[in-house]
Amino acid sequence: MGLISSILLLPAAPVRGVIWLSELIQEQVEQQMHDPVRLRRELEDIDRAAAAGEISAEEAAQAQQEILNRMTGPR
Repeated sequence: MGLISSILLLPAAPVRGVIWLSELIQEQVEQQMHDPVRLRRELEDIDRAAAAGEISAEEAAQAQQEILNRMTGPR
């Protein structure tokens, strides 16, 4: 990038920084949403809550289905 283009694009730098930061956050969220360890922990938490009677069997099945959809859905 040349000196003139750098000077001309300088006012847009904050916008480019915000866009870069939002893309980085989106990547991190997607990684966490599809992390196998995290998904397994969530499934175990649902099983524990259902066994303790904290949630109904229907709620447990719905929560498990949502997690399975995240596992098999597009990234």
